Order: sequence, then C-alpha cells, then structure tokens
Amino acid sequence: MPLVFQEIPGDLFSVASNVSLAHCVSQDMSMSKGIATLFRNKFGQINELKNQNVSVGGCAYIISNDRHIFYLVTKEKYFYKPTMKTLESSLRTMRDLCIKNNIHHLAMPRIGCGLDKLNWDQVSRLIQHIFEEDDIEITIYTI
Repeated sequence: MPLVFQEIPGDLFSVASNVSLAHCVSQDMSMSKGIATLFRNKFGQINELKNQNVSVGGCAYIISNDRHIFYLVTKEKYFYKPTMKTLESSLRTMRDLCIKNNIHHLAMPRIGCGLDKLNWDQVSRLIQHIFEEDDIEITIYTI
C-alpha cells in the first residue's frame, strides 16, 4: 500500500499511542523553543538522545510506551537554521528507521517551518517524495 499523506488541524500529542511522532531538533538537543520544548517536557530522555551522538542530517530516536519518537537533527546549534538538504537527509534516515522498525503510522507538525522558516510547500513535497513508495500513513498536525 502506498503512502497516505494528510494534513489536519489538531493536537499532535492527542494521537493514538501506536502512532510514532517526529520533529526537528538541533544537534545540541537544546529543545528550548517552539514545539521542541513540548517534546522535551513530555518525553524527556535528553541524555539518551545526546548519547546517540547523531550528526546533522541524521535522526535520533527514543521509545516511549512502545512508540518511537523521532528527532530529526537538521542543524548544529539551536540558533542556526536548517537547509532543505539537511532536512532531506534526516527524513531519509527516519524513513529507513521506520522501515527497519515496521512503523506504519507517523505524525508530525509542519517540520522545519515554524521557527526554522523553511517553506511548507517544499517540505510537504519532500516528505511525500521520500515516502512515496512506502506503506506508511503520515499525518501533519497544524494548530
């Protein structure tokens, strides 16, 4: 079954517990602004994430109550901005992790488009392109 991609208004954190979550972070795992602070406060495990030592363009993750939480490392420091290239690399890494871990449901905000200022139309097309042949349902939650 090919990719199902949808965008809906709602609370990202209200999704079913079998849906994995994803968002963008800096390599320093600061998570001091934007939606990242909500992820930090809700899921913690910051030392576990830092110990994975993921470089820019990679993807760290934790497991919380049988759910994968993906941290797309798209920039070096929290005050830097990502590029479409670093986002693409992180998304491809996350895609491989989804396949490896048999993940078929993923929810995320409009990644890279809040404080990071990337263009949502470009990001949306990129996500759909990377996952286009995968059996996964991706839901984008907007406020």
